[in-house]
Amino acid sequence: MNSQEDSTQLHGQPAWYLLQCKPRQNFRAEENLCNQGFTCFQPVVGVERLQQGRLRQVSEALFPGYLFIRLDSVNDNWSPIRSTRGVARMVGFNGQPQSVPDDVVMALRERVAVQPRIAPLLPGDKVMIKDGAFAAIEAIFKAFDGDERVVILLSLMHREQQLVVPVSRIEKITCYDRLS
Repeated sequence: MNSQEDSTQLHGQPAWYLLQCKPRQNFRAEENLCNQGFTCFQPVVGVERLQQGRLRQVSEALFPGYLFIRLDSVNDNWSPIRSTRGVARMVGFNGQPQSVPDDVVMALRERVAVQPRIAPLLPGDKVMIKDGAFAAIEAIFKAFDGDERVVILLSLMHREQQLVVPVSRIEKITCYDRLS
């Protein structure tokens, strides 16, 4: 560790760390850590994959099996991280977690922001409507309706109303959105 990183940790400034996730559980780990109030970042890129005989745009982790987490060495309680579902261990050297420089994470965030982010949608996920009459309103994802539409639940007049919209008009709300 260099002196700059030592001073950052001595003053209790938040720093980015790297977590290794259990196989194929990146998104589970990210969701569970976000639910515990931690700030996470998982670089995700859109790639084309052949599924059911058709080329489809899917999102995949840029670093499969790894996830960045922002922690304060003084104020954050690190112990729940070890027992979080989906998390295998914190990456470090000689048994000590090693921080990742902020500029590396910021460069990754900028690079990923250039590509459209396609977050996997599961029933119950919170989504934001991007445009139209219901722009900037939160809803709950219910199901896919074909290849290009989704069914969402919108809370209107104290009741949940089903609405079918094009998938391009919604965006999944993640803990990454809290950073902005």
